[in-house]
Amino acid sequence: MATVLYRLGHLSFRHRICVLAAWLAAIAAVVCCALTVGGAGKLDDTFTIPGSQSQQALDRMRQDFPAAAGTSAQIVFTAPAGHRLTEPAEQAAIRTALADARQAPQVAAVISPSTSHAISPDHSTAIAQVQYRVKADALASDSLDRLSASVRGARNAGLDVQVGGAAYNGAKAQPGAGDLIGVAVAVVVLALTFGSLLTAGMPLLSALIGVAVGLGGVLALTGAATISSTALTLALMIALAVGIDYALFIVTRHRSQLAEGMDPAESAARAVGTAGSAVVFAGLTVVIAMAGLSVVGIPFLTVMGLCAAGSVLVAVAVAVTLLPALLGFAGRRLAPRPGSRTARREHAIATAGPDRPANLGERWIRIAVRRPLVTVLLVVAALGALAWPATSMTLALPDNGTAPAGSSQRVAYDEITRAFGPGFNGPLLVLADTGHSADPAAAVAGVDAEIRAMPDVAAVATAGSNPVTRTALIQVVPRSGPSDQATKNLVNRIRDDAGSIQRSTGASVAVTGDTAVGIDVSAKLSAALLPFAGVVVGLSLVLLLLVFRSLVVPVKAAAGFLLSVAATFGAVVGVFQWGHLGGLVGVDQSGPIASFLPIIVMAVLFGLAMDYEVFLVSRMRESYVRTGHPLTAVHAGARHAARVVTAAAVIMFSVFAAFVSSPSMILKQIAFSLAVGILIDAFVVRMTFVPAVLALAGRWSWWLPGWLDRLLPGLDIEGERLHRAEPEERPSDRAAALN
Repeated sequence: MATVLYRLGHLSFRHRICVLAAWLAAIAAVVCCALTVGGAGKLDDTFTIPGSQSQQALDRMRQDFPAAAGTSAQIVFTAPAGHRLTEPAEQAAIRTALADARQAPQVAAVISPSTSHAISPDHSTAIAQVQYRVKADALASDSLDRLSASVRGARNAGLDVQVGGAAYNGAKAQPGAGDLIGVAVAVVVLALTFGSLLTAGMPLLSALIGVAVGLGGVLALTGAATISSTALTLALMIALAVGIDYALFIVTRHRSQLAEGMDPAESAARAVGTAGSAVVFAGLTVVIAMAGLSVVGIPFLTVMGLCAAGSVLVAVAVAVTLLPALLGFAGRRLAPRPGSRTARREHAIATAGPDRPANLGERWIRIAVRRPLVTVLLVVAALGALAWPATSMTLALPDNGTAPAGSSQRVAYDEITRAFGPGFNGPLLVLADTGHSADPAAAVAGVDAEIRAMPDVAAVATAGSNPVTRTALIQVVPRSGPSDQATKNLVNRIRDDAGSIQRSTGASVAVTGDTAVGIDVSAKLSAALLPFAGVVVGLSLVLLLLVFRSLVVPVKAAAGFLLSVAATFGAVVGVFQWGHLGGLVGVDQSGPIASFLPIIVMAVLFGLAMDYEVFLVSRMRESYVRTGHPLTAVHAGARHAARVVTAAAVIMFSVFAAFVSSPSMILKQIAFSLAVGILIDAFVVRMTFVPAVLALAGRWSWWLPGWLDRLLPGLDIEGERLHRAEPEERPSDRAAALN
């Protein structure tokens, strides 16, 4: 691999104008496709599971009850203090508001509170239902704004009026100006790392070009595939983070070689052949992990994983082709000036001895390996304590209960909970098929009575019937909230009793609606989490076994990854579910964790953890192969790699942390998880736990049975063949001779 990448780097350096032109043409092509066949306006944030009972019933409902198959909104009217909604003035204001709401775009029907009997016992609060003809993702840009505007007259009449419901559920995860904070921090970190704005601009420029191509490609695909706004933003977040980090690793190796006097062309080729090999390996692990989400069998998760995998693949391609071309344009100007701080730092690394650490990273790791067993026990205990809250993790799809405080949908949600109970914010829909019943009306009444007698049922009402298809739609309001365990139990109870209900009434029943769909999504993802974790851990063992030809290194890396993930989940539960320090990240109301967050975070952190593992441990292995001394190898690896790993982790943390300000609760949770996970994995696991384990294992860290060593292919991630090649037989010389 190293030799192939060496030749690719040398070719890109020599033909830099053509390479740059090709990437600029790629940007133009994907932007053109995005503008013509795709675009952000075609994003779809609907969560579905084909084949599930809730989805099958929802599809049937769209045929039998088209007016009820679209999304819905709620208008919550609250009377002023000392008044009731039954008073003539209040009744007139409500009638006017509902008449205006019927004129809003895409509205199929408006059900008044008196029709649905959605009036609180004290007559202070009432709920009107607004049914749309289309799903939430198909709503026009002004539909919800026009609905909000239709109730201004009622507000002017003295009523408190709020709009909410499923149509308002969750803000779209769209990139904003605040996300540029991560880029600004990256610029500062790169400038401090390299001591040169020109050198700092290389990783940033190549990463931005990669982001443009990757994101443009995702937007172009919206014309042919269903892509959510969360998938788009996740692809942006990951592409930007790994794009900068991958380029940082290569530019760091290139600049160190320039400081030693190496020719720029040879240095760029060697940097791509050595650091670039690790970049390709690390990038492919991310791609495999993200693409592996498709095995879960949930379409929106598959698309999310493939979009992120595609963006990472583009970032890897940019790092090994465009970046050496950019290095060619810069030439020797990237070399540290003699006498500069950077030059002195490179000299300190080159001349550091066993008793003289060259930088802060090496000092830290020397402290960690001084008492390796104590370090390992402390890290395991600390991360175990941080992971403990994860044992009580509750998974669900976020609803308006976690919307920003003061927003109309949040106020409506809270007001409905206060006046009617939490179940009114997430009613269930039961589709009853009476085709085999002699008396459909009696069958529907029997289903109504059976469900009404179940625990946790607050109200049951027939929402509509279709005499042609002989189906009826029954609304069931739980006493508990949409994400409560009691509501999940009620859904399971209705499904478990479907057979007995059919025998007693002659009607078959199926539970659907937004709440039931969310429950099915969470259940399927929870069931897939442990198998997916097993696949990820097994993959890490195999890949690291191939790279480092060691038994201890893969096992240690897998253990460190599990510690990182568990501690990250514990932190997420503590902040978002328990509410600790939630105000620091804009969370004023605790709630469940997004159901697909664990599996997404596990896939992303796996790939990113392998980045740091490869870049840090490969330097240690290089030193061990050269010196044969395990502890010296740990020190040398820290000396050469700790600084760049630290810079990469800070950059990646900053990029992810910038997205925590998103109004989308889903994206906020994912961004927080990845930011915290990077900090834990880079600084606690890779920079502390890993060196301590290697020091504790000594020579056994690099041991591999001879028979297994002969069976494994040689990947040459560290570029050993390049170091062994004679000057007159370097691949660049052979390539030049062929040209």
